[in-house]
Amino acid sequence: MNPSQLFTSYFTIVFKEVQRFIRVWRQTIVPPVITTTLYYVIFWQFIGSRIWEVWGLSYMEFIVPGLVMMSVIMNSFSHVVSSFYMAKFQKTIEEILVSPTPYPIIIAGFVTGGIIRGMVTGTIVFCVAFFFTSISIHSFGLMFLVAFLTSLLFSLIGLLNWLLADSFDSTSIIPNFVLTPLTYLGWVFYSISQLPTIWQYVSHANPILYIVDGFRYAVHGVSDISIYLSLGVIGLFCLLFFSIVWYLFSKGEWIRN
Repeated sequence: MNPSQLFTSYFTIVFKEVQRFIRVWRQTIVPPVITTTLYYVIFWQFIGSRIWEVWGLSYMEFIVPGLVMMSVIMNSFSHVVSSFYMAKFQKTIEEILVSPTPYPIIIAGFVTGGIIRGMVTGTIVFCVAFFFTSISIHSFGLMFLVAFLTSLLFSLIGLLNWLLADSFDSTSIIPNFVLTPLTYLGWVFYSISQLPTIWQYVSHANPILYIVDGFRYAVHGVSDISIYLSLGVIGLFCLLFFSIVWYLFSKGEWIRN
């Protein structure tokens, strides 16, 4: 395929994915925004008033980056899982696979759909935060970079989850038993400097810690971990999961089964 044909294939997949989640925006966009708004209300009204500040920030300012990243993570992941599973269930994925479209283009097309949904949802959630607190942005460029890499990473994880899932029920194992615990233990609602030393070391094994810390630095300009380390960890995980997904696609058996 020449470059024009490759772009057409990629754009077609992306257009279908974006159209899919926009068409049912009441199910894809509204619920996470409402859920995060409830977090804002609860922590602003009932908890924030009892915790004066963290790092010189009000508690509400402190938790906003983590809540935005929670939304990006869950929506990027769930979009790719649901999209690929329905394509497999309806046999439409076979039509794409029999075409001359290379596997990296297929992966990039579906993952881009997850990235767009995660970024759109995260942007709306972040804008809602301005109704509850004032935020001075440290770096818009870093905000975009961290959010983009995060949505890329969890779109790839969602794709991997789909490849390994043997039923629709098994697609909920990773979000329920892996992502949710890691997210709540990933420095969203507290600073690891408040933990005992041993638990600070344990927390550094949680990759979501680097995501939340990196985005918090981009928003507020303060962090416990170097922004370069955070970006490096996220980038390495992106490369790792892309390599795994590409390998499984090239084998083919995980798609056919």
